[in-house]
Amino acid sequence: MKILLSWLNEYGDFADPTDSAAVARVADAITALGLEVESVEVIGETVEGVVTAKINRLESHPDAAKVQRVHVTTGAGDELHVWCGADNISEGDIVPLATLGTTMPNGMTIERRGILGIDSEGMLCSATELGLGDDHSGIRLLDPDTPLGLPYGEALGLSLDVLIDADVTRNRPDCWGYVGIARDLAAKMGVEFRPPVPAFEVAGEARTTPVEIVDGDRCARFTSTVISGVEVKPSPDWMANRLTAAGMRPISNVVDVSNYVMLELNQPNHAYDLDTLGGGGFRIRLANDGELLTTLDGDARTFTAEDLFICDADDTPIGVGGIMGGLDSEISDATTTVALEMAWFSLVGIGQTVTRTNLRSEASSRFERGVDPHGMPNAVLRFAELLSETCPDLVVHAGGADARSDFLPAAERSVDVRVGAVNRLLGTDFIADDLSALLDPIGYTVSGVGDTRSVVLPTWRLDSTDEVDVIEEVARHHGYEKLGKSVPKSTVHGGLTPHQQRRRLVREVLLGLGISEAMPNPFLAPGTLAKAGLPPEAISITNPLVMEESVLRTSLRPGLLEALAFNESHRRTGVRLYEIGHVYPPSDGELPAEYEALTVVLAGEEAPAAVAVWRELVNTLGAGARVDQSRVPAGLHPTRTATLQAGKEPLGAVGEVAPDVLAAFDVHERVAILELDLDQLLGREPKPTQWKATSRQPSSDLDLAFTLPNDIPAEKLDKAIRQGAGKLLVDMSLFDVYRGTGVADGSRSLAYRLRLQAIDRNLTDADIADVRRGVETATIKLGAELRS
Repeated sequence: MKILLSWLNEYGDFADPTDSAAVARVADAITALGLEVESVEVIGETVEGVVTAKINRLESHPDAAKVQRVHVTTGAGDELHVWCGADNISEGDIVPLATLGTTMPNGMTIERRGILGIDSEGMLCSATELGLGDDHSGIRLLDPDTPLGLPYGEALGLSLDVLIDADVTRNRPDCWGYVGIARDLAAKMGVEFRPPVPAFEVAGEARTTPVEIVDGDRCARFTSTVISGVEVKPSPDWMANRLTAAGMRPISNVVDVSNYVMLELNQPNHAYDLDTLGGGGFRIRLANDGELLTTLDGDARTFTAEDLFICDADDTPIGVGGIMGGLDSEISDATTTVALEMAWFSLVGIGQTVTRTNLRSEASSRFERGVDPHGMPNAVLRFAELLSETCPDLVVHAGGADARSDFLPAAERSVDVRVGAVNRLLGTDFIADDLSALLDPIGYTVSGVGDTRSVVLPTWRLDSTDEVDVIEEVARHHGYEKLGKSVPKSTVHGGLTPHQQRRRLVREVLLGLGISEAMPNPFLAPGTLAKAGLPPEAISITNPLVMEESVLRTSLRPGLLEALAFNESHRRTGVRLYEIGHVYPPSDGELPAEYEALTVVLAGEEAPAAVAVWRELVNTLGAGARVDQSRVPAGLHPTRTATLQAGKEPLGAVGEVAPDVLAAFDVHERVAILELDLDQLLGREPKPTQWKATSRQPSSDLDLAFTLPNDIPAEKLDKAIRQGAGKLLVDMSLFDVYRGTGVADGSRSLAYRLRLQAIDRNLTDADIADVRRGVETATIKLGAELRS
């Protein structure tokens, strides 16, 4: 929720927006209350060089169909000429003019720019161009009585302000209104709380709008108040500016006041034109299957018998209960009398309709979380008080309708709170008399004597129902940071098993290599396994959550390839992902041969990258496997993949994904892959870790290239080089594979970089020559030839 500090200061002296230290204290206090502050933004800074100007006359140019010539004056001298493409201006309007040399918020500098050989001596500004909102439909029109040549910020009453964006959780419905946040914040900071107390009174003759609630379980209260003397016109600038800062577009005084009351008091409401209201009343019922309604956003929608309608007395739908009004009931310029509706709807029912229709609104967000079912009378008078600023003849009529059902939450609710339970849950040492100071300021009234106190729950906190909910409020206002930490004492101590510890170690290694964890859906569509080059046999789910995902995965590979494809479609290449999860190969028994697997995919990389990841895991876990290039698992590259063999059973595979599989998933990068049976790997007894001293001596690199027949695996050559190099070898990597001119048919060239280092001395040329001879001797036995 966006919180404008100047608006919040209406209800308590929290902070001067120009005092950055005080603003930081407010933000910290809001976060400490459980409403995490995501950003703090300074707003209201005006653009120097933009002044008020009057439009003297407009001229159309025969060769410029999309723009017109506007002659303006700032009252300080000669008339200025400006080209403008907006069509909402007329002679006599007062508008903001960006003069020559002005630098706009988007970085553009206003300069003389000619159209058809005629220079423009400035620019007329929209609200968006001035940073006053997202309304770019036309020029921002100012009050007709505004003096000319005045900085526009002064004309609009703008001043430096702060906008705090806080994450309001679902269990704090009261904080979807400014007053709720201010109440909590005032209690936390020890500031006097000043809620709005409307001075407006019901004074008109009795007028009523009949209300019939048909489905009381979905609408437990529906009120309607007749207000006459309405004049539809623009809102005052102060209100329009506040709504804009809160993310709402000003429309008219009636609509704006409705939104203002919703934001201030967390009380959604809707004003209907009484003169166009069929039958002069309301009927609240469930929709009929297939019933149509065009909502305020202009879309015609089809509803079901699970959706709640607000109808007029003639039973014609005019709104979706708690979500959005109908287009035909919209306030117009001719409106003079309104029926102001405020209601309380079932939280679950609102959520179901929103989910099914994807029709969301500021009102539905609040009704889904819970508004005060007994706060309507005060909100009605606040609505009238605010609207009277632009409607001096406004009258609120007595005799308003207030229909209720048995499902309305009680106005008075209380719960017993034991101070012993408070201290047991929070680790504190309160006495019962401490509770009043923490709870009374936020509307939880504490009474009684002894160690158990009765606490009356406020009507605006429907989320509070039990003792533990009140204890949570005690914790928030005492301060979570004061509670400290304690470790439970027990004769039985839990801990991670060796298997769990090694799994955690695997995650640490992979994250340390810059590989991110992914969690794809374990359910696949039929045919996805075959698409990934895997056997199609799998276990089908009888009642899947989604019909398109009715197969249990037998490999982690398909989900990760889909993740790579998604990233690539969003122009994110080179993605490195891993997943640890269960797979479910079918078996002859009653249950699948389920086991935990690990798969790593490295987009844009070749097989050696996956081998490097495998070696890091081997070094960390102390358990390896033989690389068998004679066996290639299905769906992987036939010449760039090997099976990892540990005893009789394969442990996994390392290499690259086959090009046809990548094409099937619409992945255009090469993809290195490592697949492991993690249960088998982590279940093996690790070799004892041997300490190796770290040398302080300089290292030397030795590049060697070998010609090797294609039928001999590179892994064998790798092993022979390591044996021949001896103890001076500290690292080795394959950096080139070549087939072509200069290399015999049926063979390829493999180039390795050997890093040599001694623990006790600098290496000499003789040391390096010895390593070269040792490697050559070891590799000749394999059939490899050292290239010069």
